Amino acid sequence: MKAFYPEQRLAASSMGERVATDLRMRIISHDIEKGTILSENQLSKEYQVSRSPIRDALKLLEKEDLIELKKMGAEVIGITEKDIAEIYDVRLMIESFVFRRILKKDNEKLIHELQKILEMMKIAIKYKDANEFSFKDIEFHETIITSIQHRHIGILWSNLKPVVECLILLDMRHRMQHNYEDFDRIIYNHELLIQAIIEKNEPLVEEAFYKNFNDVQKQSEGLWHNPESLKRASDFHE
Repeated sequence: MKAFYPEQRLAASSMGERVATDLRMRIISHDIEKGTILSENQLSKEYQVSRSPIRDALKLLEKEDLIELKKMGAEVIGITEKDIAEIYDVRLMIESFVFRRILKKDNEKLIHELQKILEMMKIAIKYKDANEFSFKDIEFHETIITSIQHRHIGILWSNLKPVVECLILLDMRHRMQHNYEDFDRIIYNHELLIQAIIEKNEPLVEEAFYKNFNDVQKQSEGLWHNPESLKRASDFHE
């Protein structure tokens, strides 16, 4: 069976988490369409596992509002462009709060960590590794979020992260195929974020932060409502 999510990233995951991760990618990429009914027996055969990890996977996906559990099975709710826009709204709220806290603290260690991650992002671009770039991009932003050690912001991010991860993977695979030059702009935006933290310059923070998020949403236009583009993005890593 084709894997939609890089398998090497799941080495430490439980079987239920592995199944949930693959199903999540399949639902978000529209490989499994809205309205599809998923049965435990069917999924157990497909993934060649017992029904217990299948149930665990479906519970995770229900919490993310990607499916609805019913008597006859799990009905796929899917994800719409409006849902995606709202997810980015929540990311914006989380990270804008975090940035305001960052300006009030010593950030020498954070800056060093972000610079290291940024260099790894550049290497991933050089080798046209969309998957590695995606995970480093997520690590970059997660490092910023966790740096303020705010427990409940961390919980919000943890709940949002699995779907955000899928969106970024599909988006970056699409860009790597169709708009490789755009990665120069992405790197510049991340450099601007680091510069803003170094200078503790609030106007620059606002400029860098909103520029990054606005550009991400703008450059992703045309992907989420295009089934063929989504299919190519889901197939890209093979």
